[in-house]
Amino acid sequence: MEYRAYAKVNIFLKIIGKRGNYHELLSRFMLVPSLFDTLAFVPKKSTKSFELIGDFNCELEHNTLYRTFTVLKQNGFSKEIEQVMRDFALDVKKVIPTGSGLGGGSSDSATFLKMLNEIAGLGLSLDDLMRLGSEVGADVPFFASQYASANVSGIGEIVEKFDEKALGIEVFTPPLACNTALVYKTYREYFLQSMDQALSLKMIALKSPELLSRFSKEELNDLFPACLKAYPELGAYAKEGWFFSGSGSSFFRLKEVF
Repeated sequence: MEYRAYAKVNIFLKIIGKRGNYHELLSRFMLVPSLFDTLAFVPKKSTKSFELIGDFNCELEHNTLYRTFTVLKQNGFSKEIEQVMRDFALDVKKVIPTGSGLGGGSSDSATFLKMLNEIAGLGLSLDDLMRLGSEVGADVPFFASQYASANVSGIGEIVEKFDEKALGIEVFTPPLACNTALVYKTYREYFLQSMDQALSLKMIALKSPELLSRFSKEELNDLFPACLKAYPELGAYAKEGWFFSGSGSSFFRLKEVF
């Protein structure tokens, strides 16, 4: 059985504060049903405790899917998931680009949580999956929620369903991968003083089509100027009518309501 791990876009993303080394945000996350990775369990060919098949650009120990496996073990599910992973490898067909601001790694992790919950019979609720997802990564709780649209706050762990359908979104990803840590570092150094909490609080009440019609990409995404500072070549792809997702590098625009 194959599972789809959908991409997301940030309709808006506003930085509203700091929590230690992290930035607190307010953002509207929306799924993109037309763009997804595909995950499946396949017969295992090695003796490794965790076998991952796919095109990844990092060591296994730094992969969020391995982190998901580790988090479940740390939360008392070692026996159940080791029984599954003893016989199966996780096969991931990547379509969502890395370093694109579309949440591919986080979506894969949330989907893997769902797969193990079902196959290993863990009996976890959506709230449980969201809580565990927050231990894996900042965006994982949103994907674990299975909401089409949500207002996300804190450092990504607070997910509140927003009552609207997923929109028809067209995505364009330049041949450029943005490093999230570098983008946030650049924001701290050059743009931290520009935080506008009042505007953020207005945005969370507006439906996504209204946000996209009323505001520019610069107004909607506080990280866009930081990305341009860190990656000046990105400016060549910033076309009129396109908006910027997360810490980049992808742009998106509205097609039609599903």
